[in-house]
Amino acid sequence: MKLLVTGGAGYIGGHTVRSLLREGHEVVVLDDLSLGRREVVPDGVPFIEGSTRNPGALDEAFAHGIDGVIHFAAFKHADVSVEQPLRTYSENVEGMLRLLEAMVRHGVNAIVFSSSSSVYGDVDVPVIPEDAPKDPVSPYGESKLIGEWMLHNQGVATELRHCSLRYFNVVGSGVEGIYDTSPYSLLSMVFAALERGEAPKVFGTDYPTPDGTCIRDYIHVQHLAVAHVVAIEKLLAGEQLDTAYNLGTGTGTSVAEMMKEVARATGVDFTPHTDPRRPGDPVKVVASGEKAAKDLGWSMEQSVEDMVSSAWREYSAAHGVSLGPVS
Repeated sequence: MKLLVTGGAGYIGGHTVRSLLREGHEVVVLDDLSLGRREVVPDGVPFIEGSTRNPGALDEAFAHGIDGVIHFAAFKHADVSVEQPLRTYSENVEGMLRLLEAMVRHGVNAIVFSSSSSVYGDVDVPVIPEDAPKDPVSPYGESKLIGEWMLHNQGVATELRHCSLRYFNVVGSGVEGIYDTSPYSLLSMVFAALERGEAPKVFGTDYPTPDGTCIRDYIHVQHLAVAHVVAIEKLLAGEQLDTAYNLGTGTGTSVAEMMKEVARATGVDFTPHTDPRRPGDPVKVVASGEKAAKDLGWSMEQSVEDMVSSAWREYSAAHGVSLGPVS
């Protein structure tokens, strides 16, 4: 099959492109390079530099004879979306609209959507199931939920086959040279601070959790990539899938605990600086992956220690980091 991967020059998209190629699929990548890097796209893979909001770029991509779509391209920063809601809705909602219009024009009717745990907001349950109430606390989460609604309604109106994968905090690396370049993700911020010789920041130490910091469900990027491949293959084979799956571990790790893993991986003993909470940050987000395990073969094998170590390996290699004392 030939798959279009929007955002395929990015961290998660780049891993997914390689997983698709390993399974024998052909791939076309569309990415505006706002976060992605051209060198992430393997040689021989057709690449279109452009936004999903650009019908011309989309038509150029679909002209390659696309069978299905995996849609990653988005503005991904929940806390920043509070300050830039219009940009968030433009990139995420308008981007989905233009993509679906292009799929109609080119007769493509299968899509896997990179959704988010942010659709839930603060849910007062130990482990979040897919049918938990949806109450996003940021424009980013709202934009992802709207994207799911758009897929649902288009599926009702047409023969569109779709599946949304809601995942949580993605870390680690499974491909040499590909790492999380986002300036807003936890490990990127921590590694960058250490590179500058500074102690990393922890945003909020007064949450109602055992150590006062947020709790998140961390998953390995390589397992996430494989889940997207399995989902699009099943849709294209005509298999019945639910419209949404959580990709989680059922357990959580606090930010403070992650700091300890970073210290272990980097060999730097530091005490984080503490800053106030950021707007749009839920207290605890931990997901059940039971349904995805049954239908998609979802599993998590790496420990948090393994994930942090692999993330540091690729970050430090890319930046030539030599760490000293922090202040």
